[in-house]
Amino acid sequence: MSTSATRVVLADDEVLMREGLAGLLERSGFEVVGQSGNASELIDAVRELRPDLVIVDIRMPPTHTTEGLEAAEAIRAEFPDTAVVALSAHVQVERATALLASGARTGYLLKSRVTDVEDFVDTLERIVKGASVVDPALVQELVAARGERDPLDVLSPREREVLALMAEGRSNAGIAHTLWITESTVEKHVHAILRKLRLPAGEDDQRRVLAVVTYLNAR
Repeated sequence: MSTSATRVVLADDEVLMREGLAGLLERSGFEVVGQSGNASELIDAVRELRPDLVIVDIRMPPTHTTEGLEAAEAIRAEFPDTAVVALSAHVQVERATALLASGARTGYLLKSRVTDVEDFVDTLERIVKGASVVDPALVQELVAARGERDPLDVLSPREREVLALMAEGRSNAGIAHTLWITESTVEKHVHAILRKLRLPAGEDDQRRVLAVVTYLNAR
């Protein structure tokens, strides 16, 4: 995918972080068409500029709690075809699940885990194409929130590996390539995961990932 046509709006109240990310994206071929320092400015910018991708920090003024996530949810509701990525230094389990459950073209990434520029750019491209990418740290947090009863205990080590790659938005073909196994073997693992977690099978990888996250977040 060529990123030259991917128009991006960034939202982060930290100017250096925002400018640094803008420079990184522009060097990678994205077109940064707008920046904002708070949630209301972000929503106004999206309405005016209609970007392909929105990258938003979770904690923004005035309270620095969940303004960014709330803005992301509002954008998804008003512009469902716009890709939205929550890029944050914090894990917000409760609100993040609502964003991820809003459909394809969503992502939740932790700033501290973005250590490779090429991988980060590839992740953004996959989200714009329709993937839903969940940072593994969020999945771990959801599991921890369940207490001693880890619903993933029913999975084999290989099934956990497949699930982790599903959570990263990988297709069956991508998982097969990463694990050096056949695509048909991946399909068998996916069906086993859905069966063991008591989740309905489906044709869309992203919906299955969201179903897993929703299941893990059940109280």
